[in-house]
Amino acid sequence: MLKSSKFKIMPAALTAGICALAALVVPTPSSAQSCPALLNHTFPRLQDESPQPLCQYQGRVLLVVNTASYCGFTPQYEGLEKLHAQYAARGLTVLGFPSSDFGNQEKTNNKEIADFCFNTYGVKFPMFAKSSVAGAGANPFFAAIAKSTGQPPKWNFHKYLIDRDGKVVATFNSDTSPLDKRVTSQIEQLLGAR
Repeated sequence: MLKSSKFKIMPAALTAGICALAALVVPTPSSAQSCPALLNHTFPRLQDESPQPLCQYQGRVLLVVNTASYCGFTPQYEGLEKLHAQYAARGLTVLGFPSSDFGNQEKTNNKEIADFCFNTYGVKFPMFAKSSVAGAGANPFFAAIAKSTGQPPKWNFHKYLIDRDGKVVATFNSDTSPLDKRVTSQIEQLLGAR
């Protein structure tokens, strides 16, 4: 028992009080359970293949795009990077998923893809390792998107707009520029909705 001139404090009571106070002050870490099901996947980063949980983007507006280096739509990287740079501070993240599913139009390895994206278009938005995005071999994220929308990508640079709650709210075909007013107006609307 601790003694002071005025109070006698029992060690057990003191310990319980400190623990109760700590529980109120120390925030509990966010759990994977709070991550929307659509984002509950992990993919290797394009540049170094380190695992990247998509849950790190929960609460952000996402523009998800399947990409390719040798496609007629490849110059869309420039518009995607402009969108990312313009809106990132407000809550938009562009996510790129290289794939050879359509016309075998992607480079053979991740280092070549990463170098091409950065050196040719200055891509800084998150890119993931090459994977399949369509058909029976589609990665689990694109399989889930296709299931929820009924719209698997039909070609390279198909775009999916995902709201802050992890729900796909719009899809855009390959021939829709990332800077098209239909895309930017929906992004603006989602970024303004808090």
